[in-house]
Amino acid sequence: MKLRSAASLSFTLIALALSQAAHADATLDRIKSRGTLTVGVVLDGTYGSLDPQTRKPVGYNVELAEDLARRLGVKFEAVEVTPPNRVQFLQQGKVDALIASMQYTKERDEILSYVPTPFEEIGGSAMVRKGAGIRDWSDLRDKPVCVSQGSNYTRPLIEQYGAQVKGFKGMPEALLALRGGTCVASVHVTPGIQARLANTSGEWQDYESPMPNQLIPSPSVIWVRKGETDTVAALDKIVKEWHRSGFLIDEGNKWHMPPSQQLLAWHREYSAK
Repeated sequence: MKLRSAASLSFTLIALALSQAAHADATLDRIKSRGTLTVGVVLDGTYGSLDPQTRKPVGYNVELAEDLARRLGVKFEAVEVTPPNRVQFLQQGKVDALIASMQYTKERDEILSYVPTPFEEIGGSAMVRKGAGIRDWSDLRDKPVCVSQGSNYTRPLIEQYGAQVKGFKGMPEALLALRGGTCVASVHVTPGIQARLANTSGEWQDYESPMPNQLIPSPSVIWVRKGETDTVAALDKIVKEWHRSGFLIDEGNKWHMPPSQQLLAWHREYSAK
């Protein structure tokens, strides 16, 4: 009886392994047979937004996703996601991949797979009202700080700096809470903060980003469902070509997001190969 149970268990494990292997190929095969790559993008005004005329998604992350589809030889479909639902959309198969303001973290790595070659390195910056007396991350101790739900800045803000973090649906909502006095600072990806402060006569003219360094600079990567090795391999080749050709630098400059020093280093590395 024990031998039969062991054999049954071995058969189950083998079947599971074969099922996982088949699943690894499923997304890339489905993309090609369907003729469309579906990518989840965040449209909060930092890396993407809705064009007011066409009501279609435009922006940095949208154009990266578009180029992925072009290089795979398929059409492109953008699906709007938010920080609270982006992982769920990916796991439920509503999108094939995410280019959605998601830097690499160990926690995300445990539930998703990612393209190993990053397309940028980005950290967090804080927006605060001028004259608030906040000049460094340590000044946030015991103070309320706004972030987007699911932000990877939540843990270091709490554990390293003792901030009282408040999560909101997305960056626009968190910044609105800052303006309303709910928080003393709002922490998000640096390009999003820089873009809003660039217009010195706009609605953020009374605010600044005074921190001397970025919070946890991390690789920006493309995420897919766990175990999809074929999809990862196909997308990784494209990202490496992006670095070699300078495509990412051109896209960043086009959307007023100057390349990081790390991105420039990756371009030198891959163009030399």
